[in-house]
Amino acid sequence: MPNTVHAARLSALRAELAAQDLDGFVIPISDEHMSEYVGAYAQRLAWLTGFGGSAGSAVVLADRAAIFVDGRYTLQVRDQVDGALYEYHNVPATSPAAWLAEQAPQGARIGYDAWLHGRPWAQGVERALAERGAVLVAVARNPVDAVWADRPAPSPALAMVHPTELAGVASEAKRAALAEALAAKGADAAVISALDSVAWLLNLRGSDVDCTPVTLSYVVAHADGTADLFIAPEKVTPDLRAHLGNAVRIRDRADFAPGLAELAGRRVLVDPERAVAAIFAGLTAAGAQIVEGTDPCVLPKAIKNPVEQSGHRAAQARDGAAVARFLHWLSVEGPKGKETEISAADQLQAMRAETGLLRDLSFDTISGAGPNGAIVHYRVSPETNRVIAANSVYLVDSGGQYQDGTTDITRTVWVGPDAPPTELRDRFTRVLKGHIALARAVFPAGTAGSQLDTLARQYLWAAGVDYAHGTGHGVGSFLSVHEGPQRIAKASGGQAGTGQPLMAGMILSNEPGYYKTGAYGIRIENLVLVEARAIPGAEGDYLGFETLTHVPIGRELVDCSLLTRDEVAWWNAYHAKVESILAPQLSGPALDWLKVQCAPL
Repeated sequence: MPNTVHAARLSALRAELAAQDLDGFVIPISDEHMSEYVGAYAQRLAWLTGFGGSAGSAVVLADRAAIFVDGRYTLQVRDQVDGALYEYHNVPATSPAAWLAEQAPQGARIGYDAWLHGRPWAQGVERALAERGAVLVAVARNPVDAVWADRPAPSPALAMVHPTELAGVASEAKRAALAEALAAKGADAAVISALDSVAWLLNLRGSDVDCTPVTLSYVVAHADGTADLFIAPEKVTPDLRAHLGNAVRIRDRADFAPGLAELAGRRVLVDPERAVAAIFAGLTAAGAQIVEGTDPCVLPKAIKNPVEQSGHRAAQARDGAAVARFLHWLSVEGPKGKETEISAADQLQAMRAETGLLRDLSFDTISGAGPNGAIVHYRVSPETNRVIAANSVYLVDSGGQYQDGTTDITRTVWVGPDAPPTELRDRFTRVLKGHIALARAVFPAGTAGSQLDTLARQYLWAAGVDYAHGTGHGVGSFLSVHEGPQRIAKASGGQAGTGQPLMAGMILSNEPGYYKTGAYGIRIENLVLVEARAIPGAEGDYLGFETLTHVPIGRELVDCSLLTRDEVAWWNAYHAKVESILAPQLSGPALDWLKVQCAPL
């Protein structure tokens, strides 16, 4: 029987589509900045369908509807979205464009919100619809908003100054470098709409989006080093005005769209991967000459300066101690069979908060017991909450936002007291071997993340298994936990970032895994810093990784017979460093536990 709440919402949307003379509508998880994580006001897909993941979209026609998710959410979408209302489809096997090319009625008018989609997406859907004589229509008002009676307002939180002593480089210097980049492209200005780029460029932060310390705003940066910041007036403090100085003009966020007309006749750099279609339409209507190119903040933001690198190490050490306290607590309480996924996640957050420096989580904690751990981006809810049973696997992927760094760590543990099964130890050790292989990699400058991905998968492939997610993503500095342009993943499917050469100063995750549906999940994740490697006699420049995350890895799941001598040496050296960093921060039983976990294999 269909979910009555979501069935009523779907019915109301269809009525609104008819009123707007539309035959269908596409609903993404997105905001006006194409953010990965969006504010409550922009959670249209969750409101309409019940889907709680961070990536996905739906298409609603008059007589059918479909929801599209990638491999991370194939299990979750079936738990949260009513199959009587929506067909389930996997990306990239199919897409909204491909589905519409087959299912849209002949001559249909399919609506979309040009403030929520990129121009390349819109162009692709337009081509797909043309095959059926249908058209894509940019709506004047989002029809979901028209029927979402209690839709939250955008966050009114104040914007915050991110001091230069933490940023490492003053905003003036960043704007000057950006101006040089614009001059090199013959551009007069750049539209910066990605929230983390705005935050990085102006050294400001905020709390408008859960888990990402950004403030809702846009920037138009000019080739003379000045900028226009479009932000709601109530967010602006005297401290922020003083910080930005006279070279940054503060304007109302509501003036951004009409303000694009001021760029008439000028050459304006816009990133088609990070700017919504409405920005391109506004500039075109104004008579601006659009120069397509990558957001000029993206690469310098990804290459952390020495101050940011130092801050990351401090944040990782602090966060690692909190995670270690949690794992010790779990080793005591877990086998009692009374803790749940929610209580464990709450305990971990409380231990991070005890540092007194936690600003937020860097994403919703993935706390997966038993079969829930096999759901790659599982998000626990009261409906799915499981007890962490004795003699089971527990996977916890979590992170914190601190002013000096952003953390992201996954540990998979066996909750005893019995010994773990042979298959589990085999799979865990294969994941560990892949993790070690990537951590130890040395590679020539110019190597892309896609060229390293196989290192992490090879031992799983040898057993005929794999995992359906990337191996590594970029991480920000008190910014987004998922940051481009760098990525370690398979190069197939045109995934962004897999062709980006890794460069010294970039931070990425190292997180191979294995997931057995209905049984358990395994993932081992540390953050790593790309660093120059001095090799005697080297012909050219070489790079490697410094591991930043220092927390014990579940030794009870390791099958030592599968490890080589070099792998054992890596394990022992890693855990010796873990102990040296964490031991001064721990005491009593937690310290005793740490010493046992860090003893050589």
